[in-house]
Formats: sequence, structure tokens, C-alpha cells
Amino acid sequence: MRNLLRNRVLQMVFVFTIALATIGAGSTDEKFSSIGHKMMCVCGCGQILLECNHVGCPDSDRMIKELRAQVASGGSDTSIFNWFTAKYGPTVLAAPIRGGFDNAAWITPVVVFILALGGTALLVRRWKGRHMIAVAGAPSIPYSPDNDAVRERIRRETEY
Repeated sequence: MRNLLRNRVLQMVFVFTIALATIGAGSTDEKFSSIGHKMMCVCGCGQILLECNHVGCPDSDRMIKELRAQVASGGSDTSIFNWFTAKYGPTVLAAPIRGGFDNAAWITPVVVFILALGGTALLVRRWKGRHMIAVAGAPSIPYSPDNDAVRERIRRETEY
């Protein structure tokens, strides 16, 4: 009975060890894919690093190798992004990192949109109010023979 119990415990330890090894193996690939899709190729094509597919790209293969090396070294996502930003500049990031001055890249478009929307609404209200005042208080032009002559001249000058 003791042998059977010991064998079962060893089997469970073996299965648990294999499960941990399998989970760890997938996480590196997932991390590589996740980080690679958050970075841009610096060749100027404007594509995500792992999706840069134009022929003869001078940068994507080298950057992908560097990314694999950084992920294999076990660094955190932030440290890998910081390493690439230090080497290639902030344009290597597909989206700015939250924090510090980069918050302006997230906040400014929203603020500009809200201000433009509010300004447009005020402008339309002002134009609408001005039009209503002009129509209501517009003086009528009195009839006179001079006006008929001017109207006739305008009609002749605007004919085709």
C-alpha cells in the first residue's frame, strides 16, 4: 500500500512539473507576440513590427531578433519598451506609454475635439440668432422709379 501511495505521489509531481513547463513555454511566445504587436517597424512603412511584410525591409528582421533576445532575457514589458525607445526613439511604440508628458498624446485629441464641438455649437447659435434678428428687423425698401432702373440694370448684367 505504501508503494502504491508513493508511486501516485511521484506521478502527480511528474504531471505537475510537466504542466508548469508547458505553461512557461507558451508564455514567452505570447509575450513576444504581445510586445511585437505594440511596436512599429522603424523603416518608415508605418506597419506593426511583427506584420511588416514589404520586400527588402532593412529593419524588421534585425528588430525581431532583438525583441526575441530581450524577451528571452526575461525583462518586463516596460523594460523592453524602454530599451527599444532608447535605441530607436519613441516612434518605435505603436501607442505612447501612459505617464509623464506622453499623457498629452492621449488627452490633447479629446480636449481639441470637445473644444471644436463647443465652438461650432456656439458659432451656429450665434449665426442663427443673427439671422433671426436681421430678418425680423429688416427695413423694407420703399418703391421709387430709381429702384426700378437699378433692378433693370442688374437683370441685364446678370443675363447670359
